[in-house]
Amino acid sequence: MKKLHTNNLESLKLIKHTFKKRIVVLPAYNAEKTLEVALRDIPPGSVGEMILVDDCSDDNTVKIARKHGVTVIQHEVNKGYGANQKTCYDAALKQGADIIIMIHPDYQYDPRLIPFCVGFLQLGICDMVIGCRIRSRKQAFRSGMPPYKYFSNRFLTITENLILGQNLGDFHSGFRVYTREVLETIPYHNNSNDFVFDSEFLAQAVYFGFQIGDVPIPCRYFDEASSINFRRSLKYGFQTLLVLGKFILQKLHLGSFPIFKTPRLNYK
Repeated sequence: MKKLHTNNLESLKLIKHTFKKRIVVLPAYNAEKTLEVALRDIPPGSVGEMILVDDCSDDNTVKIARKHGVTVIQHEVNKGYGANQKTCYDAALKQGADIIIMIHPDYQYDPRLIPFCVGFLQLGICDMVIGCRIRSRKQAFRSGMPPYKYFSNRFLTITENLILGQNLGDFHSGFRVYTREVLETIPYHNNSNDFVFDSEFLAQAVYFGFQIGDVPIPCRYFDEASSINFRRSLKYGFQTLLVLGKFILQKLHLGSFPIFKTPRLNYK
């Protein structure tokens, strides 16, 4: 991505024109209790379209989404969190999105930060921005984050920063903003259909040379917000470490893995 000086007004206008279509994607499963308030907090005018992919919910998620004018895509069977994101990104690319904002519809992350995150992409500072939930231990615990999640997040994030050569505060956030180029380059269809999709995606973003940034984002933990349990978290942690192992072997040319292969675009 070409970087432009902020004092060049014509260049800034060109950037804003290039990224004129912004689409929010919401990977949803049984989100009826939180979806409405999450949609309400998306700043007016900050996005052009919202797409919700419903992973076979058995509540009123689809009904509420349609009530608010959200485009809905329904899976006929439950495919998993990663598979849901694949459908989300395919749909956004097909609709011609220049910037794609992925946010969980469980209201755990604050949608009001969307314009600020988009700004980093519009200015060419980053290709991808993720929300950082952890600014301090005190704030993390005050938000309701369980201690085991906090400490496992700290261990994994430190390890990922060391191996991937980054300096991010939270590798496991469910609030992410991408340029179109990121999604067109990363072979996300080769990723897991489970939660480790997110870890694979970040390792891929580093492998393909994209600039990743993060911003502090208020986070809320409450009964209605989706959260994987301790057993699933443990599995996710081991799977994330496996992704890092694949990254090392791929970079050293000691292995070849599908998640790091150039994709054939198939969203059209």
